[in-house]
Amino acid sequence: MPKTSARLLSLLTLLQTRRDWPGALLAERLDVSPRTVRRDVDRLRELGYPITAAKGPDGGYRLTPGTDLPPLLFDDDQAVALAIALHHATATGADIAEGAARALTTVRQVMPARLRHRIDALHVTAVEPPTDRPRPRADSALLMTISAAVHAREVLRFDYPGAEDDGPPRRVEPHHLLTWRGRWYLLAWDLDRHDWRTFRADRITPKVPTGPRFTPREPPTGDVATFIAARFRGSDPATGTADWPCQGEVILHLPAADVAPYLRDGIVEELGPGRCRLVLGSWSWHGLAAGLGRFDADIEVVGPPELRNAFERLARRYARAAAG
Repeated sequence: MPKTSARLLSLLTLLQTRRDWPGALLAERLDVSPRTVRRDVDRLRELGYPITAAKGPDGGYRLTPGTDLPPLLFDDDQAVALAIALHHATATGADIAEGAARALTTVRQVMPARLRHRIDALHVTAVEPPTDRPRPRADSALLMTISAAVHAREVLRFDYPGAEDDGPPRRVEPHHLLTWRGRWYLLAWDLDRHDWRTFRADRITPKVPTGPRFTPREPPTGDVATFIAARFRGSDPATGTADWPCQGEVILHLPAADVAPYLRDGIVEELGPGRCRLVLGSWSWHGLAAGLGRFDADIEVVGPPELRNAFERLARRYARAAAG
């Protein structure tokens, strides 16, 4: 029986990896006879797995969607990956914490001891940056509604609070449902503004029914990750890069080891005892100059001139503030 169970698990794993499997190829991969494959397929069907068979010389098997959720079988790596994902589901920004906790309990109860010990030994605390207000969670039903419109390529209408609260519902072509630093966003083409827009998912109140189907568009960069990073950094996505719109280079009178822990995406280079070269970006020159001041060290501006001018303006402003 253990050998048969292991073979059934291997067969189910193979059926999940591709659409169609010729019977002869399955027998070869499992090192059994085609007759044994047929019997194992019948066993999986008895467990609730909807497996269809095609007759003929090129006949084979296909795992198709069913009406009920059958018992799930996972290999060791799949089970551990699932448990870890459920354990950290609260960090996704979706309102699924309770469901994930119950699912993790269910999965853990049926795990063999060797896997349960691996999961129980994993202790990770997810810490989010402190904030004055709790970060809003996107309702799972809302995410499914948005995702369905994206998948069906159907125009989505919704209310969206903001500067135009009294205006008509937004009409967009939804292209991507994505996450960015713990929040869910919809990237869509706004039909009334004729431009790409990014919407916070937790602020969307969909209208029904959805609109007509549309032909997908390509973001200006062709790459969604680059486009979104550029938008949130204040860069022009049409440039095709996600670089900060303002980048400068300075020499800090600090060791590189004292600077590196506080950088997220800057470049630091050791120049010698107590000096390092730093290349950093920001959404504005004033923001960059002010950010460099947090290191509380002497600064030599290498360039560009816009950064030096920003330091001069901030110096005058700070001097007036110091004078009262």
